[in-house]
Amino acid sequence: MAKQSGLGDQLWISGQDVSGDIGAVNKIAGGPAVIDVTPINAYAMARIGGLRDGGIDYSAFWNPTNGVGQPKSAHAVLSPLPTTDVIMTYVRGATLGGPVACLNAKQLNYDGTRGDDGAMNFAGATQGNGYGLEWCLGLTAGQRTDTAGANGDGVDFGTGPTAFGLQAYLHVFAFTGTSVTVKLQQSSDNGVGDAWTDITGGGFTAATAGGAAQRIQTARGQTVERYLRAVSTGTFTNAVFAVAVNRNPVETEF
Repeated sequence: MAKQSGLGDQLWISGQDVSGDIGAVNKIAGGPAVIDVTPINAYAMARIGGLRDGGIDYSAFWNPTNGVGQPKSAHAVLSPLPTTDVIMTYVRGATLGGPVACLNAKQLNYDGTRGDDGAMNFAGATQGNGYGLEWCLGLTAGQRTDTAGANGDGVDFGTGPTAFGLQAYLHVFAFTGTSVTVKLQQSSDNGVGDAWTDITGGGFTAATAGGAAQRIQTARGQTVERYLRAVSTGTFTNAVFAVAVNRNPVETEF
């Protein structure tokens, strides 16, 4: 694959698309903490992996819109400084099967600065809570709009099957109707000879409004096939949502 720029990217926070107010994504970090286990008879450092963590930091422009309707301004989303968890999602290119960084996190701050040139900007940081940063593949090309229940296109995860389960993230940005349920399905060959089937533990809780997000995970030892897709069901006339999945190539514990 050719090298890419960061043009056309998006940043979502708990079912809100704040991309239009974000000037930069300053950090997307994750991985295990490093534990020093260097013995006194060694001539170089020895380290092992510790607890997983993650963080997504960003810079926002000042937009005092009161946040009525969708999408809300970054100020309307960030200024309440929630103490509950938020789901941060950075989308590289918004393509089906493209890379997506997801983080269940705590919002740490919303710090404003007014430059001598008159610019008003805000810096924000988030830190992982419970799971660490997860690089996923998008089962939707950015945001998907369904006007009734529909099957998404299959995404090739490269090899398969794997035997270590998966984690998945859902953002619901806008909704009109009674409820929408989004679930994951799998196939070994994109449905050519192996029919699509529901993934055990791969169903999100039904959504009844926009501005919401969820994280789910399957059993740790569960087999997951090579191709995955997102399916919507329910009673609605408009559901705007996005799904991203991290299929574990090795044994993973949380």
